[in-house]
Amino acid sequence: MWRVKSLDAILATAERKSLHRSLGPVQLTLLGIGAIIGTGIFVLTAAASQKAGPGMMWSFVIAGAVCAVAALCYSELAAMAPVSGSAYTYTYAVMGELLAWMVGWALILEYAVAASAVSVGWSGYVLGLIENALGFDWPNALQAGPAWSMNGFIPSPDFSAGVINVPAIIVALGVTCLLMIGTTESARVNAILVAIKVAALTIFIVLTLPVIKMENFTPFAPNGLFGSSSGMGIVGAAASIFFAYVGFDAVSTAAEETKNPQRNVPIGLIGSLGICTLFYLLVAIGAVGAIGAQPVVGPAGEAVQPGSPAFVAACSLAENANRLVCSNEALAHVLREINWPVVGNGLGLAAMLALPSVILMMIYGQTRIFFVMARDGLLPEGLTKIHPKWKTPYIVTLATGIAVAIAGALFPVGQLADISNSGTLFAFFMVSIAVLMLRVKDPNRHRPFKTPLVWIIAPLSAVGCLALFWNLPHDAKLVLPIWGGIGLLIYFAYGYRKSHVGRGLVEVHETDSDAPPPPVPPIS
Repeated sequence: MWRVKSLDAILATAERKSLHRSLGPVQLTLLGIGAIIGTGIFVLTAAASQKAGPGMMWSFVIAGAVCAVAALCYSELAAMAPVSGSAYTYTYAVMGELLAWMVGWALILEYAVAASAVSVGWSGYVLGLIENALGFDWPNALQAGPAWSMNGFIPSPDFSAGVINVPAIIVALGVTCLLMIGTTESARVNAILVAIKVAALTIFIVLTLPVIKMENFTPFAPNGLFGSSSGMGIVGAAASIFFAYVGFDAVSTAAEETKNPQRNVPIGLIGSLGICTLFYLLVAIGAVGAIGAQPVVGPAGEAVQPGSPAFVAACSLAENANRLVCSNEALAHVLREINWPVVGNGLGLAAMLALPSVILMMIYGQTRIFFVMARDGLLPEGLTKIHPKWKTPYIVTLATGIAVAIAGALFPVGQLADISNSGTLFAFFMVSIAVLMLRVKDPNRHRPFKTPLVWIIAPLSAVGCLALFWNLPHDAKLVLPIWGGIGLLIYFAYGYRKSHVGRGLVEVHETDSDAPPPPVPPIS
């Protein structure tokens, strides 16, 4: 279970059963922006405000800094191994099969659960638009899943918020159908949706910055730096907001479908991250300054987690109805509160049209993780079956879409985002370690992109990921080890015996023309 699959073998396997290369640097950057700009800024702004108040602006900086150093580590490995699989592939090449399986299993929490979170965020904007623009009151039982709390290790639902989120189901299944049609078609649609999102955020910034009131920034950190309970405060909000940035690594999962990946993958990763960071900070300043971002509190004045039953009860009070933290469509709500109702409805429409691009990239990333794990024999190889007309792994795409729809139907967006982050941070931590190990184990391999100051950047990334994981809510932290235990059972029951590496089925031969050249042996 500690067996390692070399980078040459990984490239050879990918060449034997590969996906079509069709994506260039502009498409990759747009795919990155499409994956990053989404629920994190359109919806999680409210949840971050509940945790940190106006101090969420520092939360964006902290989360963005950790994501930036992780991006540099990802860029080196993605350029060296331009194949599907993301952190799973890199871990397999450096740390061995068992840890690679655990990373791939954790990535399900990143991509699939993240897609569910975005589906719930989309639902909030659609229902707000229906209510405010059309005057139709959607039934409460069908507009949200229940609020969940933990009774020890047993989740307990509270149906006062809702029973099932029907719009989230609709969008998840709709995007799944689009992805089954084909990658190129999906990328073209995504480019249009990215333009809509960027335009909507630009309009929001232009309208909110002139009406900023400095008193709305006081108190700046009502819950402090770390908060009185797990997952609260500025750092706790950063751990949740990290969700708003992680879409960049979906670019690396598209490496096997990228033309000239050694050049284009780093461009897509770093370019999309830099553009999105600027937007996030300006939008956060505008939202806080325009209407304020103070959190609601429980009956005894205590801090309450967003999405919890106590939070739902606080937001049901009349005096809290117009609070930013209680809105399911944060940015549209801000515009309506500053007397731009038509533009607010327009932003809601833009979110309704554009947020599916984020769901698209998350499901896309998840299916490619499953694809490469099945191609390695760790999952049933039937999952790698490519549709004869669409040229996509349609079986695993459909299965993933159904799972995304179920989670989106039953859980609130904040809790889904935190669960997603637990898997994401684990995967990023492993990548940070892998890039250092590979520098030692294979120093002569050609690196089209080298992480600068790697012995500083990679440890910073690893420590940052651990710190953010520690500051997630207690419930979200519990999910990762429980989910990991289930994954171990599946691995030892199936993957350990069926692994191609374990069965000696891996062939090492020349890589394709746009893959990295083999290392040059040193002159003796």
